Amino acid sequence: MKKTICLLLCALLLTLSCGVAASAADPTAIPALKEKFIDGVGPEVDGLSVDYVSYAPEHPQGAKLPLVIFFHGAGQGAAPRAQIEENNFPLWASDEIQQRFTGGGAFLFVPRSHEENGEHWSDPYVESVKAAIDDFIAQHDGEIDLTRIYVGGFSMGGKMTLKMASSYPEFFAAAFPLCPAYTPSEDQIAALADLPIWLIVSRFDIIGGWYTFSQEIWQALCAQTRVPEDCRLTLFGRVKYPDGKNTPSNHHVWFALANDLFTYDEGAYPNAVTTDATGAELTLASPDGVVAWLCSHTSDYSGEPVAPNGTLADNPDNIYAMAGNVLRAVFPLVADAIGSFFSDLWAGFRGLFAR
Repeated sequence: MKKTICLLLCALLLTLSCGVAASAADPTAIPALKEKFIDGVGPEVDGLSVDYVSYAPEHPQGAKLPLVIFFHGAGQGAAPRAQIEENNFPLWASDEIQQRFTGGGAFLFVPRSHEENGEHWSDPYVESVKAAIDDFIAQHDGEIDLTRIYVGGFSMGGKMTLKMASSYPEFFAAAFPLCPAYTPSEDQIAALADLPIWLIVSRFDIIGGWYTFSQEIWQALCAQTRVPEDCRLTLFGRVKYPDGKNTPSNHHVWFALANDLFTYDEGAYPNAVTTDATGAELTLASPDGVVAWLCSHTSDYSGEPVAPNGTLADNPDNIYAMAGNVLRAVFPLVADAIGSFFSDLWAGFRGLFAR
């Protein structure tokens, strides 16, 4: 009898220890995961209401789970539900990603900018989105941990991430802008000084990449932040899918984010280097990716009404800055391409003599 009990205990311990290793999210499950997101509409603010899709995880009664707000990029807001069609973010509703959140899950909230009206996360959306978030929290009264509200998004959604985070810095516990096509003002950067930020971008991206926008953003954040060890930068070279194949554009870093910055077999993501705001290089090991980083941060927000802090203002120079930044980006990108070409050529030349 004692031997049987010991064997059962050993089997239980082995099962628990195996459960520590993260399992990979299955990309073929994305169509089914999309069906788990339900439609919603926020209250009207100054004539503008925001529609969204949301995911609510199963959880024990009385448990409070975090909330993640995610903003889509340009071209993914033309119709309801379009914001989860092409970016693989529904993987965050998978059991594999959900179990990485402290408490075993997270609410997901994905609003939509009305691109059918030519709108791409303009200033009026900030208060309308905040009203929609507040309404969603009220619908799930007692189920959302108000100290763990996180915000992120890519491209134009990265712009909206910076707008929201700088407008309501006390509301969010952390922010993760991806390839943001935006130049924040000095006041906006200053408003982010106490907020952990994880910036994700490719140096080869000429749309919202390192040389076009993010280098300037990161340097300004590093100069202002009071939490440098909590801020991170993941800088990609050639951007790939989690299976190792090339994405159509180096702008597509969101596919890496959808898989928590790991490959489909939970290995290190190719062509990616992560540092903090002190310049120290960090090694990511599954399951400690973006989700684990988010869960390590909390805010002091307790539910009181929060008004925008006055830093919000679309920079009219952004349109012109984008063109100038693209031109500035061409030179280092060309230099990188030329360097890569001659490096490959030299390697091939040496290989001929090595045979």
